[in-house]
Amino acid sequence: MKRNFWKMGLATALTMTGVTVVAPLKSVNATTIKAPIKRVQINYLPGKGVKIWTNYEGGQLITFRAQNNSKWNVAEIAIDRKDRLWYKIGENEWIEARYTIDLEKEKPNNKKQLHLLTDKASKEIKNHKKTKGQKVEQQLVVPTNKPKNNRGLNAQNRVNATQRIQAVVDMAKAQVGKGYVWGGNGPDNFDCSGLVQYIYNQVGGVKLPRVTTDQVKVGSTVSMDKLKPGDLLYWGAVNAPYHIGIYIGNNQFIHAATPEQGVVQQVLSSYFYPCVAKRVIF
Repeated sequence: MKRNFWKMGLATALTMTGVTVVAPLKSVNATTIKAPIKRVQINYLPGKGVKIWTNYEGGQLITFRAQNNSKWNVAEIAIDRKDRLWYKIGENEWIEARYTIDLEKEKPNNKKQLHLLTDKASKEIKNHKKTKGQKVEQQLVVPTNKPKNNRGLNAQNRVNATQRIQAVVDMAKAQVGKGYVWGGNGPDNFDCSGLVQYIYNQVGGVKLPRVTTDQVKVGSTVSMDKLKPGDLLYWGAVNAPYHIGIYIGNNQFIHAATPEQGVVQQVLSSYFYPCVAKRVIF
C-alpha cells in the first residue's frame, strides 16, 4: 500500500538509513521492500553521495543522493546497454551496483525473490561465472633481434618494463586536469577505470578490461609498503573494488576522482586509503 510522505530523506521513505537531501522537500510515494534480494552498503568516496536515477536505462537524475556508508535493501537487479549492473532500492529509484558492497550473500529462498532477478541480471551473473579466473592477455614488447641467452633476454625485459612504467607515469600526469564523466573512455573525459584502461592500452603494453571489478583480477598483489610507480591502486572491497588509480611514486597517485574534481594527482592518506594494490608490468 502506497502512502504519501513529505521527503525528509530516503531513510524515512524506504526504512533505510543515512541519506543526504540536496534539494528542497518534495512529496513522493513511499515504498517498503518487504522481501529484498539482498542488502548492500554504499561504498563511495568519503563525503560524496551516490547518484540515484529514476531508471537504470536512460532515467533522470533524482535530486537527492545515497550517502556513503548508508545501507539499502535491493528490490531488483538489472543490466544496462553498457553492461553496468544496477540495483533498484525504491520505487523508480536505481543506483549503480559498483558503488556498493554486499552486507550479506545473495540467497533467494523463495519464488517471489527469485522472480525479482531480471533476465538481464541472470545473464550477467552467468557471464561473470564464465569469465571468472580467465587471464587477461599481457603484451610484452620483445626486441626483433633476440638475445642468445636467457640472461640477455631477462635484462632486455627489465629495461623494457622500466620504459613502459615511465611511459605510464608520464601519460598519467598528462591527463591531470581533464574532466570526469561516467563511462568516459577519453581522450578528453574519463571515469576511473576508463582512465587506467586508456593509459595502459596506449603505452603500458597491457590490455586491461574496462571495469574496475575485472581490472583487479589482472596482475599480482603487492604490499602497500612496497609500491612502485605504475602499480594499480584499488578502493572498496578487495574482490569487488569501486575505484582505481595509478601510483606514480613518492606516495602519490593519479585518478579520475569525481565529476567535480576530474583527473587529479593526490597524496595517499589514511583518510582515503586503498584496499589492495596490483602490479601489471614486471
